[in-house]
Amino acid sequence: MKRILKIAAIVVALLLVVALALPFLVDANQFRPLLETKLSAALGRQVRLGNLQLSIFSGSVTASDLSISDDSAFSQTPFLRAKSLQAGVELIPLITSRKLNVTGVTIDQPDIDLIQTPAGVWNFSSLGGKPEAPAAASPAAAARPASSPDLTVSLVKISNGRLTVAKQGVKSKPLVLEKVNIEVKDFSASSSFPFSLSAAMAGDGEIKLDGKAGPINAGNAIATPFEGNLHVSHVDLAVAGLVDAAAGVNALVAIDGSASSNGASVTVNGKVKAEQLKVVKGGSAAKPAAEIDLTLTHDLKKQFGAVNRADIHLGKAVATLTGAYQLAGETPTVNLKLSGDKIAVTELVAFLPALNIALPAGATVDQGTAAMNIAVEGPLDKLVSTGTLALENARLSNYDLASKLKVLEALGGVKAEPRTSIQTLSANLKNSADGTSLQDIKLIVPSIGDITGAGSISPSQALDFKMKVAVRGLTVPFSVQGTSQDPTFRPDVKGLATEQLKGTASGLLNNLFGGKK
Repeated sequence: MKRILKIAAIVVALLLVVALALPFLVDANQFRPLLETKLSAALGRQVRLGNLQLSIFSGSVTASDLSISDDSAFSQTPFLRAKSLQAGVELIPLITSRKLNVTGVTIDQPDIDLIQTPAGVWNFSSLGGKPEAPAAASPAAAARPASSPDLTVSLVKISNGRLTVAKQGVKSKPLVLEKVNIEVKDFSASSSFPFSLSAAMAGDGEIKLDGKAGPINAGNAIATPFEGNLHVSHVDLAVAGLVDAAAGVNALVAIDGSASSNGASVTVNGKVKAEQLKVVKGGSAAKPAAEIDLTLTHDLKKQFGAVNRADIHLGKAVATLTGAYQLAGETPTVNLKLSGDKIAVTELVAFLPALNIALPAGATVDQGTAAMNIAVEGPLDKLVSTGTLALENARLSNYDLASKLKVLEALGGVKAEPRTSIQTLSANLKNSADGTSLQDIKLIVPSIGDITGAGSISPSQALDFKMKVAVRGLTVPFSVQGTSQDPTFRPDVKGLATEQLKGTASGLLNNLFGGKK
């Protein structure tokens, strides 16, 4: 028994000696040309590796540096740069016949640059295509037969990477993803394979996507089909660079849903939550969150998307958004329609700050319904909204319009009330960076009468309205100045004289043509 144990100990010791000595006996750098050739053939790009080291215990070959060339039509600098690459290898073929079989690849801390042309072509689209001819291939590499581009690897990992997404010819800052981790299992360019991706964005945003992709569309990688689950949290659109902060549009966004691609278009389904929402320049963040049930389809080649369904939940109120968007060019453009009917005004009021709309100081809305039909068009930094807005049976508490209008002599006898009831209100509106214009205003306030007119609200909330009120058979013109929070009402003396002349002329005509004398 002791003899057997002694022999076993000697064998173990010999194995340990061989394991320790093998890295010195086998120069891993002799496999570098072969490994570079295999990876270059698989990616269709020139791959360069640094010094190689063999680890018997982990069964891997480690390269001190890694670079993958960019598409020459985009850049002469590398598409990917990494501090190290670790490739798992099968030890028995390596030891016995010095054959290199890769079982796994881990890329540590890579910097990856994604670039898109104005026409929508990406610099990674040619990945997996025909490799570019090397600038100066070594004789050893040239003597080896070309490897099949269908490289199969059990596990591919990218760890703690940095991804920069930019557009050619566009001055806006690129989108940067940090802490990028990607894992692909059972990778084969000719079949489907599972994958997972996670990344961080500026402002504590997080993105997670997992599912299946493949087969790889060689030479046009963007057209590779995939399907997966999408989770986005705490993404500040302006801080992350997804929208221009100067445009004034912003939100803190979260998404839970799914994304799938057939190679030509991507379909996204899910729920979007937008907190601290701002819709127009000069607006302030809305306190409640808006939630959207979303379905959209994006054409990868045309950079065009259709919003098939977007039900916007503002509290218990629901409005519908449909239309399209275009991402080509320096600034994204939209052509959308927002519509809704019988929407509780009490729910909408909390979102008025996002539209840069303010109520008079101290006033609140405690009842009423709204209807809207608004078109939103143009680039995101110069959006123009036009359409109609209507209110029914609304009530403005803590604000008495009748008492404010007592400055008009004809309304001196109108009874003051602690609130203003609005039977109906309708107007045509136009909103842009220059402010909001309201035309064809028709307002019925039972305690006062019929009010009509038009005017504008500047981005700083300054009011400039010319109005008329019909009361006791008289039409009294007046102006509204001041601000939305502190409006002032003044009689329009010139307009009043004109109205009186109209009344006098009407009486004379009645007398001349048989009216009362």
